[in-house]
Amino acid sequence: MKPHDLKSMSIDELWSLHEFVSAELARKIPAETARLNQRLRQLGLGAVPHNVEKMSHAARPYPQVFPKYRNPTEPSETWAGRGKKPRWLTAQLKSGKQIDDFRIDLAMMPTRSSPNAAI
Repeated sequence: MKPHDLKSMSIDELWSLHEFVSAELARKIPAETARLNQRLRQLGLGAVPHNVEKMSHAARPYPQVFPKYRNPTEPSETWAGRGKKPRWLTAQLKSGKQIDDFRIDLAMMPTRSSPNAAI
């Protein structure tokens, strides 16, 4: 195979070379993929999907977090203490109140049964 001087080639010659390379790659890539998948099967690794980046992962199951703070003026507004503070709490803290003023009584909270409680 002779090297091409790409700078001296005309646009038509470059385009022809591009089409030739694209056609050869289109012909060889599926055969190479099949050969590699066959080798993976021989090694016991199975076929690897070709669109790995498009695979979605299931969301990690997080345990339920009970609220720790409640807005006294709007009892339906609660905060578990995770993430960004809600606006109602930020405004109350700026007015001089303490965060413990909004804490929910733990005696009123539902209890979680621990798997190790019986041990």
